[in-house]
Amino acid sequence: MPSASSVTEVQVETFTFPPSVRPPGSTKSHFLGGAGERGLEIQGKFIKFTAIGVYLEDIAVPSLADKWRGKTAAELTASVEFFRDIVTGPFEKFIRVTMILPLTGQQYSEKVTENCVAIWKSLEIYTDAEAKAIEKFIEVFKDETFPPGSSILFTVSPNGSLTIGFSKDGTIPEVGRTVIENKLLAEAVLESIIGKHGVSPAAKQSLAARLPDLLKDGNEKSEAVLESFIGKHGVSPAAKQSLAAKLPDLLKDGDEKLTGNGKA
Repeated sequence: MPSASSVTEVQVETFTFPPSVRPPGSTKSHFLGGAGERGLEIQGKFIKFTAIGVYLEDIAVPSLADKWRGKTAAELTASVEFFRDIVTGPFEKFIRVTMILPLTGQQYSEKVTENCVAIWKSLEIYTDAEAKAIEKFIEVFKDETFPPGSSILFTVSPNGSLTIGFSKDGTIPEVGRTVIENKLLAEAVLESIIGKHGVSPAAKQSLAARLPDLLKDGNEKSEAVLESFIGKHGVSPAAKQSLAAKLPDLLKDGDEKLTGNGKA
């Protein structure tokens, strides 16, 4: 798991995303995976609208490490599957969307839901459950306004719940404004940011640049823990003796099965 020293803050414009937070509706600490701006090219000038920070539950590191350890930032940036594994992984995610320019809740919710519905309909997975979730999403944003510096907060649970919260002063509340139980919508919020057609290439690049070192560190720490128990100077001689006694038979059984000599 990431240590406090291995994760650094990220600054986007005048906003700083701290190394770790505890999201609304969660009891778990999340580390900063990456952050970047969202903007559009308007009349030849890139206009930045929001700063987005993507946080991951600590167990994301071992969850992602086996498959993605050793990949470069360039390889991860180019991999749709890598970002999809973050979106669908069995760990919590927290997204903080901080306003650089003012935005109304209606503007934000309509844009997000419009994209979601279009994708779901194209995949023929848009059902009454999704329609009700969209209605609830729009309703919670209906009367909100977001001046510069205010934030929209999303906690995505692996069980499919989406906790939505708001912050006007940079603080993170302990509980959200509402919880929507719909896995497709929960994943779509993050997918819309870092997915194949995500609105923040900068956040994707930041994730891809920061995670390789964390995945490497996580693996090295796991090996160090195992070494401390059964290595040359391991603290558990009994565990070493048990492994030494059992492994020959296990290896023999495995070899017999591979060569077809084992019993069915």
